[in-house]
Amino acid sequence: MLYVIDYLPLILRGMLLTIEVALLSLLIAVLLGMIGALAKLSNSRIARGTAGVYTTIIRGIPDLVLMTLIFFGGQIVVNNIGDRLGWEYIDVSPFVAGVGTIGFIFGAYFAETFRGGILAVSRGEIEAGYAFGMTPLTVFFRITLPAMVRHALPGFGNNWLVLTKATALISVIGLHDMVYNAGLAGGSTRKPFTFFCVVAFLYLIITGVSDIGLRWLDRRYSVGVRKA
Repeated sequence: MLYVIDYLPLILRGMLLTIEVALLSLLIAVLLGMIGALAKLSNSRIARGTAGVYTTIIRGIPDLVLMTLIFFGGQIVVNNIGDRLGWEYIDVSPFVAGVGTIGFIFGAYFAETFRGGILAVSRGEIEAGYAFGMTPLTVFFRITLPAMVRHALPGFGNNWLVLTKATALISVIGLHDMVYNAGLAGGSTRKPFTFFCVVAFLYLIITGVSDIGLRWLDRRYSVGVRKA
């Protein structure tokens, strides 16, 4: 097992990159998810239609296919535009492409999660806010959003855990995450099974710590709520 110790720093560096990608992707996904949820609940047919097309397409195409399409297709589009503008060749960063793609994909799932959470908020609470003279924006941030969080947390947690595992896809576009580094270590030592077992264990640590944090958030936002 000495070969595992020799390559462990490499895999741990990949683990830090994996966590970084997951957190940045989460920020993008939450932003797109909230925009998508509000669009689906708006009175605008264009907004509802656009959000519907977005969530339908993203949820209907495998994540790996989207990752390769956006990374390689994005390079082609960017450089075609650059050629017309007289730019030099632009090499799209795998890190930027990976974060953007995962955030874009999971924005569709968060949109449905947030939409369900908003719909679960009592209409009476919202009307009470208007009765006190609050503006629609104030009602959203003071009443709807805090109440929505409690309803959306279970779906949010599930999406976060799936997103964390989906970061393994970035290895296919050349980003040196722990899956990519484990592949290098396994190829060098001819012990791929051992190194991928290490990666599986590290993913379990990440999801285990995440689960503890999500349980704490659930208790925090359920204060004062009577349990059935």
